[in-house]
Amino acid sequence: MFKIEQLLYSYDALQPYIDAKTMEVHYSKHYAGYVNNLNIALQDYPELQLKSVEHLLINLDTLPAAVKTAVQNNAGGDYNHKLFWQMMTPGGKSLGHGSLLSAIDTKFGSFDQFKVQFENAAKSRFGSGWAWLVVDQVTGQLEIMSSANQDNPISIGKQVVLGLDVWEHAYYLHYQNRRADYIAAWWNIVNWGFVQERYYHLVKSL
Repeated sequence: MFKIEQLLYSYDALQPYIDAKTMEVHYSKHYAGYVNNLNIALQDYPELQLKSVEHLLINLDTLPAAVKTAVQNNAGGDYNHKLFWQMMTPGGKSLGHGSLLSAIDTKFGSFDQFKVQFENAAKSRFGSGWAWLVVDQVTGQLEIMSSANQDNPISIGKQVVLGLDVWEHAYYLHYQNRRADYIAAWWNIVNWGFVQERYYHLVKSL
């Protein structure tokens, strides 16, 4: 059985950037729904229940056709949100000088240029989806991309460094249709400590 992971902070801890009601609904309804629906989808496949969410997403093409789409959507929703919760922290945490900042400067010219490109990926994603900073597993290079719905870059040979949820349920109660305002505000609560540590281990494992 796949489990709902507990938040490391209260629903109101990310205010004023993400309001308490949005966090409550996002976590207890949307995220929990993905986990529950993944368990339902795999109830007749005990061998798949023993696999990790990462394994399922990396090996989508090997799954039975009857459950492939459900796994793609719900395992993706599970995996994406577990990362997303950890990539935020009350008050934010700055990105110090280190391997990630150096890689960002090398790839994008500067941290400010990286933010512009990342925001553009988030703003231009049509409909529901995510914006990502990823590491290519072959080249080890950073890339910015976006994906639809709950698709995740690990299904196409990328590893997630940073991700931003741009589904309307992530921001609409507070920002309504102002996705750009939500994206701009989100930088204030990014947990760069977690992101930097994640990047270090991803690159080390390549």
